[in-house]
Amino acid sequence: MLRRDRQLRVQVYQFIDGGVFALGLWLAHLIRFHWGETVAMWGRWAVWLGDLIGLDWSGARLLTRAVDQIKPFVPEYFWLFLVVIPMTPLVLEWQGFYERPVFSPMRQVAWQLGKSCCICSVGLILMVFMLKVEAARGVLVLFGFCSFGLMFLKEELLRAAYRTKLGQAQFRRRVILLGVAEDTRRLREEIGQGMQELEVWGEFDLNHTSKEDLAECFHENAINTVVIAARHTLFGQVEEAIHACELEGIETWLLAGFLKAQGSRPSVDDFHGRPVLVFRSGPETTWPRLIKQVMDFLGGLVLLAVFSPFMIAAAILIKSTSPGPVFFKQQRAGLNGKPFVMYKFRSMVTDAEQLQGELAALNEMSGPVFKVSKDPRVTPVGRWLRKFSIDETPQLFNVLRFEMSLVGPRPLPVHEVQRFDDLADRRRLSVRPGLTCTWQVSGRNDVTDFKDWVRLDLEYIDHWSLGLDCRILWRTIWVVLLGKGAR
Repeated sequence: MLRRDRQLRVQVYQFIDGGVFALGLWLAHLIRFHWGETVAMWGRWAVWLGDLIGLDWSGARLLTRAVDQIKPFVPEYFWLFLVVIPMTPLVLEWQGFYERPVFSPMRQVAWQLGKSCCICSVGLILMVFMLKVEAARGVLVLFGFCSFGLMFLKEELLRAAYRTKLGQAQFRRRVILLGVAEDTRRLREEIGQGMQELEVWGEFDLNHTSKEDLAECFHENAINTVVIAARHTLFGQVEEAIHACELEGIETWLLAGFLKAQGSRPSVDDFHGRPVLVFRSGPETTWPRLIKQVMDFLGGLVLLAVFSPFMIAAAILIKSTSPGPVFFKQQRAGLNGKPFVMYKFRSMVTDAEQLQGELAALNEMSGPVFKVSKDPRVTPVGRWLRKFSIDETPQLFNVLRFEMSLVGPRPLPVHEVQRFDDLADRRRLSVRPGLTCTWQVSGRNDVTDFKDWVRLDLEYIDHWSLGLDCRILWRTIWVVLLGKGAR
């Protein structure tokens, strides 16, 4: 299935799953407080339905009776539903629930659902505890069990629906493969390794197949899609095959195997009316990317307000304990390597950059980056600021200027970027740098190989999502609170 089709299907599932978890919360509330009354409610609903069938069409009276029936069963902490609906799909995505095949083993489904329901239930309990909201703990515990049962039932129903004849007709595509024998053979093997939504109906050698032969196959077998593997095929034959599919109104997928891209992901777009194949190594411009920018700006404002007392205290401590400016400013490499001035609270002596050459022998990081765990240039106050990452808070101004993001690869000094030995390492510059990233919450003080640092950054770029950003921010909070900042 194409990536955009998969994304659309996942979004539909996430919308449904949010509703299922909300239903689980309501069901937990009913079981905890209104089990007997729920049975009576169904009886009253039966009477109400009888009035409706009996053509008692007094709209206001019927609506009033419906509200009266439901009102006792709506919990006072209704705001929890507004938390559950968006939160639960993110947790499921975090657990890889939407990445599994449709017909994956039910043991795997149960394991992922069990972890997700446990995380959601514990998360709600912690939220209620920290906000000091009156909500029955028993409801939140039952919520996990009810949600697991409802989600498992939903998955069973979906699997059963997909196995029906109607479901197979909607779920599976009949495809034929076009290309030379070597290309179509490899493609068939790839499809057989988990692409359950594709049913290969036949293979044709594109260099020896006429448009008439294709049309006959289309007519006899109700083909949905034609996949062209064009690695060893002339473009003239490809154009004729596409034209034959156009005449029949059949969707065509052209695999650009003739172009070997190692790190970038291709996508098709339109350039003033002409189709263009785009190779992009970073995330493309989509709604989630725009939402990320909004989150950066609003999050930067909120964090600036939260940390402003600590920032004022840090500025006073720095000014009163060591000579020199309060802020440290340095040229860092931003998006695509564009230099910008990054701000930090000064945690070292004023001539720290001049002394770096004398400490070269103590460098603990391989590659172009300089890092010393017990740097003698750090002041006593600076060591405390680094421990709790307070020295990084002025970078919130860089976030508000859209020079940085809340989550992204850490910006390196321009002179260190210029010393990159492997040009492939520059791909970490394909996204806006951030306050925190994967290596920040993965034991950054234990990372001594620059290649490992870059690997973590590239993994973040290749697997970016809003859910991943939220997970990194959550883990960063604990890293800061536990004082696992830079040394």
